[in-house]
Amino acid sequence: MNSDANPLLTLAWTFALMSLFAVGGANSAIPEMHRVAVDVQHWLTDKQFADVYAISQLSPGPNVLIVTLIGYSVAGIAGALVATLSMCVPTAVLALCVSRFLARSSHARWPAIVQAALVPLSIGLMGASGFVLARASDRTLAAALVTAGAAVLASVTRLNPLWMLLAGGCLGFAGLIG
Repeated sequence: MNSDANPLLTLAWTFALMSLFAVGGANSAIPEMHRVAVDVQHWLTDKQFADVYAISQLSPGPNVLIVTLIGYSVAGIAGALVATLSMCVPTAVLALCVSRFLARSSHARWPAIVQAALVPLSIGLMGASGFVLARASDRTLAAALVTAGAAVLASVTRLNPLWMLLAGGCLGFAGLIG
């Protein structure tokens, strides 16, 4: 879609299409959101994107809040509404259709095979999301080391991620990472 077009139409087209490929939820589409919002449309800078992501994760509610914040930064309240509905409605309609189809195919083996195949795809997309966000926000070696340490700690322990977030916030507040 032409970036000179109406920003609301661009938001609607972008997020409606993206919603259909967000296997595993909105967080799995973070790399594409970053590419479109920062590199293609220039709606946000790398730092702004990282900040919007952080705000969306710290706020209570669904992970799709990042879409709302991107839409808001592009076209205010109307942009927030258009982006959010465009990200949610197509996926909801698709999920309804698929669930009805799967209910009719409940005795077949292929639905379980398809669902099992989507698990590694979702994990890979979320890993790519983490990589894109780390590249966008880690501007110093210390920040990159804290991110890598948190990733390792999260993967080998059952430590609540809020503790790691608190520790990273304290390090940043103390000026040890930037």
